[in-house]
Amino acid sequence: MDIKYDEKGLVPAIVQDEATGKVLMLAYMNEESVRLTIEKKLAHYYSRSRKELWLKGESSGHYQHVKSFFYDCDSDSILIKVNQIGVACHTGSYSCFFNEVFDESSEDGILDKLYQVVLDRKIHPKEGSYTNYLFENGIDKILKKVGEESSEVIIGAKNSKKELIYETSDLLYHIMVLLVNENITLSDVYEELAKRMK
Repeated sequence: MDIKYDEKGLVPAIVQDEATGKVLMLAYMNEESVRLTIEKKLAHYYSRSRKELWLKGESSGHYQHVKSFFYDCDSDSILIKVNQIGVACHTGSYSCFFNEVFDESSEDGILDKLYQVVLDRKIHPKEGSYTNYLFENGIDKILKKVGEESSEVIIGAKNSKKELIYETSDLLYHIMVLLVNENITLSDVYEELAKRMK
């Protein structure tokens, strides 16, 4: 493996969620962190500010289980595909790339965007928010709403396509609240679904 490190002995590493394809973060690696990442299948990086090696998730529990490791045609950057446990960003966001300038991807990734909105509301509560009302009332209230919305999907399906679409949207939203409340990511769900397509 002929990776080209810069004058400081570092190489940039792009980290991507294996299940969703979403870019999670950009970090830097040195020769030791590359070796440890490949050996242990857990992402290790080099902190330029602290000038030390660090294992992603060591303090937060948000580990990155490495599923594949690539380097580019010039051998001067790395792509790692991971199974992200929890969130990738120290701010509490799923991905470090949440400062949107524009997004013309329309429906692409709409469930991921909804999940991010719900997760952000849990981390940064907003007064009068229905989502925060659900979190404050806990798992029993959330499960009650998921049950109610499931029944309404069945009724909606018997009435009209328009009603089925509306009620399905309600159900998906409440499922997102449930997943966030239980610290389950969409990547966990996508990984399980991928197993069922084999």
